[in-house]
Amino acid sequence: MKPLETKNRKATVDVEKWVYGGDALARIDGQVLLAPFVLPGERIEVEPKRTKGNLLRARSPQVIEPSPHRVEPQCEYFARCGGCQYQHAGYAYQTEQKVEILRETLRRLGAIDFDDEIPTIAGDPWRYRNRIQLHFDRGRVGFRRHNSHDLCPITHCPISSPKLNEAIAVLNDAVKRPEWPRFLRTLELFTNETDLQLNVVETDHPIAARFFAWCSGLIPGIVPGSLQYQGAGHTFRISRGSFFQVNRFLIDALVAEVLGDREGRSVVDLYAGVGLFSLPLAARFTRVETIERGLSAYRDIEANTAAAVGRVFPVRASTEDYLRQLTTPPEAIIADPPRAGLGAEATGELLRISAPQLTIVSCDPATLARDLKVLTSVYRIERLALVDLFPQTFHFETVAHLALNH
Repeated sequence: MKPLETKNRKATVDVEKWVYGGDALARIDGQVLLAPFVLPGERIEVEPKRTKGNLLRARSPQVIEPSPHRVEPQCEYFARCGGCQYQHAGYAYQTEQKVEILRETLRRLGAIDFDDEIPTIAGDPWRYRNRIQLHFDRGRVGFRRHNSHDLCPITHCPISSPKLNEAIAVLNDAVKRPEWPRFLRTLELFTNETDLQLNVVETDHPIAARFFAWCSGLIPGIVPGSLQYQGAGHTFRISRGSFFQVNRFLIDALVAEVLGDREGRSVVDLYAGVGLFSLPLAARFTRVETIERGLSAYRDIEANTAAAVGRVFPVRASTEDYLRQLTTPPEAIIADPPRAGLGAEATGELLRISAPQLTIVSCDPATLARDLKVLTSVYRIERLALVDLFPQTFHFETVAHLALNH
């Protein structure tokens, strides 16, 4: 197909659908065009721009015929800030479309036609985040701009928790004071709504301990080390550098979906983090092996499962190294891999081990489709659930329950 001439050209197109990544898809003369901040069914006017890979993108599309699902965004920074992509759509519509994106991704990349219902587990779509990264530049506080590394200054964030918004307000004043280190680029803030953990992500020079002491005088509740977080009926120690789920409203619901009604003698928890699933599993299984490679999270899981000695057995290893030496299949395996998914080696070992039950918690439908395409050679999908941990954004979590074919 001859590349479309785009210079000084405008076109009117109909939006077909959302695609994973936050954009919507339309076509110009048969060529795919991606447009941000528009809805399926809308008619828009665009000036197409060609990008790498001969892809067409629309910058600042103008809506001619709006969708009935379009709503007024609640955030004044929407479409400038890169954090949210869906605030212009009603929340029920967001979750419906995410289910369709999941189905389409599984078909396209995994050759998987899953026709059963995919239930959506959702909570309050606002004030849900317990963790954010703030960037600092020339006395300003903010997030990254949409499709840019430039700063979008903010004074508040409607998807962040009240404690985080309190901190954002204080830091907007603090960055203008002489005590503020001008070489600090990025801070991560994590909270249980009482305590607050500050983690340095990017800095041009080391940050002195007195900076955190100074911040403690400005923001109540700053803790010098680990933070205690209540969830799923347990208290978790979470140190700097340890992963924990960001949606403060859906932690219990996520754990309930992952565990289901499972119980028995043996279960393996891969990519265990600080033990979010391991601790509840210990009440249901005689032996729980928790596999975590990161040193910070491994030390946390040792502390968090100390009361379950004899039932929980932490192992510090990569998933691949652990699975290679596993000879006896456990009754169930739970895997919560990073965005890159399980990958070829881990899926190959899971096929060899062939545990009767396998549950995958995925934050990327594309890598999930790739992994399921391999695993469904010996497993069947019993249930898929979409857990909307990231309202107002294109991200979502999928829980896939698999059972071994007989």
